[in-house]
Amino acid sequence: MFFFILISLVIICAGLGYFWYMKIVMNVNAAKEALSTIDVQMKQRYDLIPNILTIAKKFMTHESELFAEITQLRQGASQSYQKDNAAEVSEHLTRMNELNAKLGQLSITVENYPELKSDATMVKAMQSYNEVESQIAAARRFYNAAATQLNNSIQIFPGNYIAKRMNVAAMPYFETDASARSPVNAKEFL
Repeated sequence: MFFFILISLVIICAGLGYFWYMKIVMNVNAAKEALSTIDVQMKQRYDLIPNILTIAKKFMTHESELFAEITQLRQGASQSYQKDNAAEVSEHLTRMNELNAKLGQLSITVENYPELKSDATMVKAMQSYNEVESQIAAARRFYNAAATQLNNSIQIFPGNYIAKRMNVAAMPYFETDASARSPVNAKEFL
């Protein structure tokens, strides 16, 4: 009788351990999928940026420094990274935040050029850009949800023990930079 109970406990523990292992693997894959979704949306944005810059350059010749910075940040943000490496993911998310900040400056600069705002090609490009930005925001929310689920599964016992054996680390969250969190003074833009 004791032997039967012992075997049953071993089978139950092994089953729970395997279930938790499966859960961690599924959560890691979901986080990688979410990162890939962001990358796909960012690729659309990267492809759109040169078109917007080309159109804007026609009207804003003295804004060349901003264009150069955006081009440089675009190249940096499009670099490949290891989705399994939390430090590289965090660095990639930081580069995307820097690009977002400069693109925000471009949008504000465009507002100061009425002839550019009324140009049909620029209007279409900015509408496409806004659609891509909405899709990127949705992809970021999806990634943060997947990262939360993964982080929870590897930080709660027995997941923390299993994650150590699998070499799975917590994934960083996509957060905005400090400038995006600061209050906006509308007088600066008028």
